[in-house]
Amino acid sequence: MFRHQGKTRTFRHNLRLASNLSLVAGIVNSVGVLAISTLTTNVTGHFAYFSEELITGQFAKAIPFLLYILFFFLGAFVSNSFIEIAAIKKKKYMRTAPMFLELFLLVVISFWNEWSFSVAENTNQIAYILLFSMGLQNALVTKISQSTVRTTHLTGLFTDLGIETSQFLFYRQHPETNKLKKNIFLKLSIIVFFFTGCISGTLLFYQIGIKALLAAALLISIALLMDNLIFYYNFTRRKFRIKRNSPTSKTN
Repeated sequence: MFRHQGKTRTFRHNLRLASNLSLVAGIVNSVGVLAISTLTTNVTGHFAYFSEELITGQFAKAIPFLLYILFFFLGAFVSNSFIEIAAIKKKKYMRTAPMFLELFLLVVISFWNEWSFSVAENTNQIAYILLFSMGLQNALVTKISQSTVRTTHLTGLFTDLGIETSQFLFYRQHPETNKLKKNIFLKLSIIVFFFTGCISGTLLFYQIGIKALLAAALLISIALLMDNLIFYYNFTRRKFRIKRNSPTSKTN
């Protein structure tokens, strides 16, 4: 899911990535809105709020919106930096470092009240951390899927879905029809799982409050665990196959 890139990456890898992390983003989205009344999975709306406060001369109120945008950017920057370091040093495990960092941050926010802090009094700080986390996730997903998958916001997805659905209706006999079907199915999956995450996050928030983010952390943990198990299973199988087919094993 996280390790494959370029030609080794398949539709199945992207589908697993999209379904799991869209659920995560949906949960973070709903919990962010309900807990701190702030959009925490994208920055589009924050540009409008920042512009409004700036034009009306409310410069102090404009600063948090600017920081929201900056922290999302920083998350994307840090995430891709890990990926580039992994490529340079040829250490594939570092590609998942952004997900471990996101997992850690979601757990920290989940227990915010336990750290003797108040959610109500620290809404901006929580928003900064959640936006940073979503920047981490969005950059990682975009990079390893070569911009095929995006999980933290749906605006571009609905645009692409509209274009590809129209193309499918007009060019059903086109050689690329199967690829088009897969793209449409992938985008629909992201939308469905994001919506499911929003519903789940809302239901959990009304039961356990901001600790609902632990569900998102659990999903990331499962994704990382499955990714490692599948990797080591395939690695062991290849190693055994090579050993079995080696000349020395045949002579014995």
